[in-house]
Amino acid sequence: MVFLDFERPLEKLYQQLEKIKEIEEQGDVDVSATIKELDKKIKNQRKEIYSNLSGWQKVQLSRHPDRPYTLHYIKSMCKNFRELHGDRCFKDDKAIVGGIGNLDGQTVVIIGHQKGVNTKMRQYRNFGMANPEGYRKALRLMKLAERFGFPVVCLIDTPGAYPGIEAEERGQAEAIARNLFEMAQLKTQIVCIVIGEGASGGAIGIGLGDRVFMLENTWYSVISPESCSSILWRSWDFKEQAAEALKLTAEHMYEFGLIDGIIKEPLGGAHSAPEEMSKSLKKRIKKELTELKSIPMEKLLDMRVEKYRNMGVYDNQSDTLKKIAISEPEK
Repeated sequence: MVFLDFERPLEKLYQQLEKIKEIEEQGDVDVSATIKELDKKIKNQRKEIYSNLSGWQKVQLSRHPDRPYTLHYIKSMCKNFRELHGDRCFKDDKAIVGGIGNLDGQTVVIIGHQKGVNTKMRQYRNFGMANPEGYRKALRLMKLAERFGFPVVCLIDTPGAYPGIEAEERGQAEAIARNLFEMAQLKTQIVCIVIGEGASGGAIGIGLGDRVFMLENTWYSVISPESCSSILWRSWDFKEQAAEALKLTAEHMYEFGLIDGIIKEPLGGAHSAPEEMSKSLKKRIKKELTELKSIPMEKLLDMRVEKYRNMGVYDNQSDTLKKIAISEPEK
């Protein structure tokens, strides 16, 4: 098991538990009472730790190496999933996966970031950082879903879109902007869930939907705490303060009205019970798709646009600007 910094008290208890189990296996000593007591201590300690996590601790949990990624959820939730490849323009981006699957009788198109489960696969998947061809592949699949009337499910988990020179040369910003433009008017139901990291344009490139949710221990922000710290303090040492200032947790996003709900994770995080997490996620997706399919498409599109128009705080100064323009003498 991998323990994060704030989970050190749990690590010690697990070490004690392993030693006692070894004693039980080696001899005839009855240690069942001790094991039961330790199990209770572990459960109470876990509850105490996870009852009041900071923003930075949730960022750490979202990056846990054992945390389930998109392909795990797809395989757990769908039958007969068929992955589709390529953007029909440049190449197949391995950082974004997508295809057609059967969700308890409902055909859906599922798209998501994939980080990789080990070092070799993380390099192969570019750590979940998509290039423009990844977003263009996602858009191709969305258009396919629209053509056949399939709902779209997007699973978001990325530290950001790939910032390399070659990505900029191939139109990274345009690819993300095009996805937002098209998703806003896509004539099918769209459900988006942040399952890990939701960073910057890399996340919103497949993050515009009729329903947007976050798992309990995830984050969603315009910038990562480390990058924010390096800009403001010229050092990564202040990443914890940056995480708190950014207000990037699921609770903050829900409070701001940027997401529609929070999906609870098993105690200890999604990685502690991945199958249980998959069942909860599947249940929520099915529920939301059932509700969305009952809404006429024209009304759904209006609701989608209005949803994003109402986000944020702004001051409409158009009348003031018009007055200034009229009062200025011609040159």
